[in-house]
Amino acid sequence: MSTKVAIIGAGGKMGFRAAQKIGSQSGFIVLMCESHPGRAAELAANGFPVAALPDALAEADYVFLAVPDALIGAISCQAEPLMKPGAMLIMLDAAAAYVDELPVTSRIGMMITHPCHPAFFVDRPTPEERADYFGGVARQDIIVCLIQGSEESFWQGVEVCRAVFGPTDKAHRVTVEQFAFLEPAMSELIVASAARWMRDSLDAAIAAGVPREAAEAFMAGHAQIAIAICFGAEKAPFSDAAKLAIDWGTRELINPDWRRVFQRPVLQAAIREMIHPPTAPEI
Repeated sequence: MSTKVAIIGAGGKMGFRAAQKIGSQSGFIVLMCESHPGRAAELAANGFPVAALPDALAEADYVFLAVPDALIGAISCQAEPLMKPGAMLIMLDAAAAYVDELPVTSRIGMMITHPCHPAFFVDRPTPEERADYFGGVARQDIIVCLIQGSEESFWQGVEVCRAVFGPTDKAHRVTVEQFAFLEPAMSELIVASAARWMRDSLDAAIAAGVPREAAEAFMAGHAQIAIAICFGAEKAPFSDAAKLAIDWGTRELINPDWRRVFQRPVLQAAIREMIHPPTAPEI
């Protein structure tokens, strides 16, 4: 018997991608759920009929939440009473779990997954794979975490996650706290902030009078070599002057206390601000 997977938010970019991936495999029956009338009509027009949410939740073995992070807690609490006992809720972010906003229940299982995305400094054989930064064409690892529920249901859920993000290599199992350390702490609060800072520094150099083409060429090469050195792809070290520059920049331009983001109270405070912004998305 095929596994039934309900996708909540199927009309969004992630939901539609998940539906296409799972629907292409014979082991899954996809139940599309979309509350936005325009998106639901668009799905139907493209051959993806939308199921009534209560019916889909009552039938599904797995419920995949393809919704914004800020809505995971509220939607999971709304979905739980309608899900059949023993079904597994799959979410894409540890935020709601880490700040205790998930439903308190023993009726269903709950797990988290997230793609690692294709790694840098990995040889990829085709132009299509080399141009794939998100995943879905190039191979990638995924992260998985069981919040509650049976091991058997969890590992079957891992196969659902592999189908959504395939082709995949390893599925790395972590705890809820470790998941939060990876995202949002490491990947968003630090790595994405650093990437935005890099882009802002490029714009600042151009604003200061450096020709755009020269600045972009210099940034592209120096970003790559710096990352290659830091992650071991390039064996030559930074020069002595560059090491001194890194020390100065870290001391004077970066908050030296940045590692406190891995302390639970600090990370919880950051997550609460992320999922409860002043203008939260409507449910």
